[in-house]
Amino acid sequence: MKILKQEFNKGYVFLKSESMDDLWCLSQVIDDGDLVASKTIRKIKIGDGSEQRKTDVVKRPALIKISVEKVEFAKASNNLRVSGKIVDGPDDVPRGSYHTLTIEEDASLSIEKEKFLNYQINKLKEATSSQSSKVLICTLDRETAAFAILKNYGFEYLSEIEGHIQKKGSPEVVKESTFYSDITKILQEYVSRYGIEHIIIASPAFFKDDLLKEIKKKTDLASRITLATCYSSGKSAIAEVLKRDEVKTVLKQDRTYVETSLVEELFMEIGKNGPAAYGFQQVSAAASIGAVRTLLVTDSLIQESRENNTFNLLDRVMRSVEKSSGDVRIISSENEAGKKLDGLGGIGAILRYRLEY
Repeated sequence: MKILKQEFNKGYVFLKSESMDDLWCLSQVIDDGDLVASKTIRKIKIGDGSEQRKTDVVKRPALIKISVEKVEFAKASNNLRVSGKIVDGPDDVPRGSYHTLTIEEDASLSIEKEKFLNYQINKLKEATSSQSSKVLICTLDRETAAFAILKNYGFEYLSEIEGHIQKKGSPEVVKESTFYSDITKILQEYVSRYGIEHIIIASPAFFKDDLLKEIKKKTDLASRITLATCYSSGKSAIAEVLKRDEVKTVLKQDRTYVETSLVEELFMEIGKNGPAAYGFQQVSAAASIGAVRTLLVTDSLIQESRENNTFNLLDRVMRSVEKSSGDVRIISSENEAGKKLDGLGGIGAILRYRLEY
């Protein structure tokens, strides 16, 4: 993301999105009632429908500003849909009519708010930072290898291949396997395509070590690789890897790892009856007396509250936490940490001190 102009103290920012991560970030920053402007395609009726002059519908590009009523991050279609009433635009576009801005990966837009909250400003600045590493995860066992790339909203599952490795010490005779060679080629392709800086290879037993030997023989990727252990496969293995101690140094700057660590801390405090709260009622009560150190809210809960017209209640809690110098974190429900938090109602808090409920 590129911030082209910022006046956060005046409630204004003009920026350009560059990736799906940026669109996910914007979906957490844009609120109901905000004014959002972007170039769009608008259907215009020409003619009055009379026999002498038939009505034609033409599509024209236009810069339109809307007052936001709905925000939807559409991962499947690679865009962000922002809907509301038109407040400004070309003369032939009626004010007050509804329109949906479809924000794609390479789009410019402006956002106007009454006030930007600190967590919203931090999110935008974080999205413009180049500090976050591009991390590729490969998990494998004797017959399957899975590949994923870390994203701000969790991880994107890239592909999975099947192969076969002869068991060590087994009398079974198998024709020479190309499994490790195939994995190595895929790793090279993804490194080139996504500009990968770090590769985490995880497996049970000796598979990761044997794969590393193959990689060293055929590529110069070894310096980017960290080995880890996992006991599951596929998507479950990717989620398991994020919790491993071996990869902390690689992931310490990565958002997904930070989110996972915070949710794990919340569950640890809940488990020992420590300073923690979960569920809207408990968290709201803690926020009202300034007891929240870190507020965790899933993007699913935000989306659900917008659809149910209850976002104002959630927004009030987030503002209350910020007012008392607490930290607000939006957790993606795409990753395992977010799924766990959704199991608690999508909201939890690490407190400054223990409360009795």
